[in-house]
Amino acid sequence: MSFSAQVKEELCRTPLSRRCCARAEAYGILLFCHSFTAAEIKIVTSAPVFAKRLPALFRKAFKVDFDRSPEPAETGKRIFLITDPGKLAAIREAYGSDPAVSLANHINFAVLEEDHDRAAFLRGAFLAGGSVNDPTKSYHLELVTSHYSVSRELAALLPEAGFEPKQTTRKSNYVTYFKPSETIADFLTAVGAPLAAMEVMNAKLEKHLRGSVNRRVNCDSANLDKAVDAALLQVEAIQRYSAIHGLDALPDKLRETARLRAENPELTLAQLAALCDPPVTKSCLNHRLRKLMELAKE
Repeated sequence: MSFSAQVKEELCRTPLSRRCCARAEAYGILLFCHSFTAAEIKIVTSAPVFAKRLPALFRKAFKVDFDRSPEPAETGKRIFLITDPGKLAAIREAYGSDPAVSLANHINFAVLEEDHDRAAFLRGAFLAGGSVNDPTKSYHLELVTSHYSVSRELAALLPEAGFEPKQTTRKSNYVTYFKPSETIADFLTAVGAPLAAMEVMNAKLEKHLRGSVNRRVNCDSANLDKAVDAALLQVEAIQRYSAIHGLDALPDKLRETARLRAENPELTLAQLAALCDPPVTKSCLNHRLRKLMELAKE
């Protein structure tokens, strides 16, 4: 099951308690479904849970049944149809929509004055025309409608709910979308899918942790390579000096440092400093090794 399907399944578990919320959710569905005209309402879905929710939702919202509904055992794309003029008129009247006045569909903001109605509307919009990417792969949530005015009005509605969307077109459709993971999680929480929102944030946290570990490993590897290169240069310098002058010519502390480094080229400065008698600091040992390098160079 895709992540979008999981989200829609969670959304469909939201109880149909208030009639105003049922109407608001149905409003979102109608404006983002396959067809909402003066002649018909056509809703097409391949989500079984959404198909099961639709009849109960429309009875709660308008006290009407679909003129055509899929069979319970039907699979694939399921089609819901209303063509009865009386039912269409009753539904449009609920939203103050009159095809005789305007053929274009609009969002009637008066229907969505309350926060719970706006949330229900956005839930319906997502159920009918929404999708969201698997957060383990990428972050993208979108709402798609064929109505230009609805798309523009949605862009004005969303900031009131605390969201800043972006918009684009795809063929003959208008797309409103979000990219930031935090915005997607907040949207899913607002419309009634907190478990899906948690998955988004968990996926982001896991990506962050993986990235942090990888950066640390890469950094440690790079530091280890530098330490090995530096140790090899130090050993070569000590060998050159010893071949010409012998280590006995060195002061006691430098002679001890040269002997320890030559015998332990794989040790870090801290480990090498601990072997000195008495032990010294890493900074002190580093100073001695630089002195040896200068003597070898001379």
